[in-house]
Amino acid sequence: MRRKLFAGLAALTLAVGVSLTVATQAEAHRTKPTIVFVHGAFADASGFGASIKALQKLGYPVMAPANPLRGLAGDSAYVKSVISQIPGPIVLVGHSYGGAVITNAATGNPNVKSLVYIAAYALDEGEAVFQANSLGGGHSDLLENVEYRTFPGAGPLPPEAGGGVDADAYIKQSSFRQIFAADVPASEAALMAAAQRPAAVSSLLYPSGPPAWKSVPSWYLVAKDDKAIPPEAERFMARRAKAHTIEISSSHAAMVSNPKAVTGLVLAAAK
Repeated sequence: MRRKLFAGLAALTLAVGVSLTVATQAEAHRTKPTIVFVHGAFADASGFGASIKALQKLGYPVMAPANPLRGLAGDSAYVKSVISQIPGPIVLVGHSYGGAVITNAATGNPNVKSLVYIAAYALDEGEAVFQANSLGGGHSDLLENVEYRTFPGAGPLPPEAGGGVDADAYIKQSSFRQIFAADVPASEAALMAAAQRPAAVSSLLYPSGPPAWKSVPSWYLVAKDDKAIPPEAERFMARRAKAHTIEISSSHAAMVSNPKAVTGLVLAAAK
């Protein structure tokens, strides 16, 4: 009788222990933040593929919505609407122009706990993307290697944005690897060049709104070999945002050539 009682108590203790362990693991999974990647101009969300796979293996929920690239206000509003439907904490990650988007999209959303900039524009209020390239005394070779194509329905640009008619901006395929992805294998860079998504010129010229990095903790990856955004400008923006900063030897396409560094920085922000 006593043996049966002890055996029953042992089984009950084991069952309770297993239930508590499962509940603890489930709770830990539920409280992991959702990682939201926002790509920039001349790219798409597939560039984050290696980091997405690594984070999913670790149990993080991940999203990588398509950035419309039609204008900073509209692009930011779109991403803001996406993240407004995510319950629980959020880590927003932006590459290049995607940094300008998350800077605006995160404002007013208390669920956004961290911002991660990957060779990205952490703009201040009133700054535009192309203006930011001169911050810190840097110089970008990007403009000299961009070509423009008008698109149906393109309207006129206002005088403060340079006038003229809005157009799609592409990096010339002949110089794409040099400017965007110098440390990516040539065949992969050629594929990226062919599949690049253009940005409406207006998206790169209009001023940014109040920046979320003034109230949200930020992390920043400086790409020391960047030819699209000058590393000097990246350092300037990182310092201004008081971001936890790392520097790596990388082209502008750091998420493709150095996914482990990108994933590591995202994990630091997620914790």
